[in-house]
Amino acid sequence: MPTPVQGHSPTPGPSFEGTPLGGSHAASVSYRERRAWIGEYFDRTAADAWKVLTSDAPVSKVRASVREGRDRMRNTLLGWLPPEMHGMRVLDAGCGTGTAAIELARRGAEVVAIDLSPTLVQHAQERAEQAGVFDIDFRSGDMLDPSLGTFDYVIAMDSIIHYELPEMISAISTLAPRVRQRMVITVAPRTPLLTMLRAVGKLFPRSDRAPSIVPVSENAFRKAFAAQAVLDSWGMVGTRLIESGFYRSMAINLQNATLTPHGAHRG
Repeated sequence: MPTPVQGHSPTPGPSFEGTPLGGSHAASVSYRERRAWIGEYFDRTAADAWKVLTSDAPVSKVRASVREGRDRMRNTLLGWLPPEMHGMRVLDAGCGTGTAAIELARRGAEVVAIDLSPTLVQHAQERAEQAGVFDIDFRSGDMLDPSLGTFDYVIAMDSIIHYELPEMISAISTLAPRVRQRMVITVAPRTPLLTMLRAVGKLFPRSDRAPSIVPVSENAFRKAFAAQAVLDSWGMVGTRLIESGFYRSMAINLQNATLTPHGAHRG
């Protein structure tokens, strides 16, 4: 695996016309189409706003509440991972501006941080270097790419919330065979407000709206998760709802039950 050095640019990412470099890593055509739209939005439309939201810069009260919620969510997910991670390999799937990846690297983990947006990945690398962290493998592209290899842990914060439930489960199922210990993820819980906002959003032309967040109930997620044979060795060992102003998200802790004695000791 290549080790980035200061000034190294992240690996080029997907084509936003729907033809990702390296090929597709999920069977669903709708997943690929959705992925292209998400990548284009966050790279070309929302990148600057996302940089501000994930910084310490002053923001409106609404955005401040979202920032607080995201900070609490990140801390929740990171709290489900070991505090000491030397010798462990971690995938930050949908790394955004790199906050979680930096913390994981500080714990000693070998981190692969990937996002659909090359712009955000470049900013994440700059932030890491400013923080004195130079050994994160930053990439732009598909988090499901098998060439990324195997991992001890995966963290996916707000990375699959824009996909329909079957695509969420498909993404998790694609990752699971290459993860030895745990995947910590988020989903958007189903609420009347979020359901209404999503319906209203569909009234606007696709080019004028952000990729919608797909609400899913915990019960529906559990049923879909349990129905996947490839996930038979995995279990949901914890959930936590985080609410802060307009931010509402559910953390889910997924654990591989078929751990080796060494893996069980490390987890």
